[in-house]
Amino acid sequence: MSTVAQPHSDLGILVLLGYQGFVRNLHDHMRSQGFDDLGSSDGVVFRILGGRPRTVSELASLLTITKQGMAQIIQDLEARGYVRRTPDPADRRAKPVELRDRGRAAIAAARQFHHSFEGALARHHGRDAIRSFRAVLEAMAAYAPDGLDRELRALYL
Repeated sequence: MSTVAQPHSDLGILVLLGYQGFVRNLHDHMRSQGFDDLGSSDGVVFRILGGRPRTVSELASLLTITKQGMAQIIQDLEARGYVRRTPDPADRRAKPVELRDRGRAAIAAARQFHHSFEGALARHHGRDAIRSFRAVLEAMAAYAPDGLDRELRALYL
């Protein structure tokens, strides 16, 4: 039996696996904080709405999905108490979507987790390593500027 050295994992695979581990831990944390009904896209919607109310059309455009798909997501979030649609006094046809208290609390819990997770990485690997890691991830995100809407990118970078 010969031993063949395993090649280094592809960078994309490592990024994917790291992200999956991060998300599993985030979901565990969110469940422990009473948010056991969150879906995979909810956090992105919360992040966008954290800045200001948006119409379903705006949200759909930012997330590059259909208006009908976005309307279903918002209807679901509304039913679970995370968002509400309110009449726009300037345009009766528009009903901007805004976070309710439960949505704001979910964002706060997620941000607390992000901070704690990064702190744990820094304690284990050192602050300089985390600064370098962040710089590499930001550079990777910049390789595909057309892949994300500029306004959406601005929420994250």
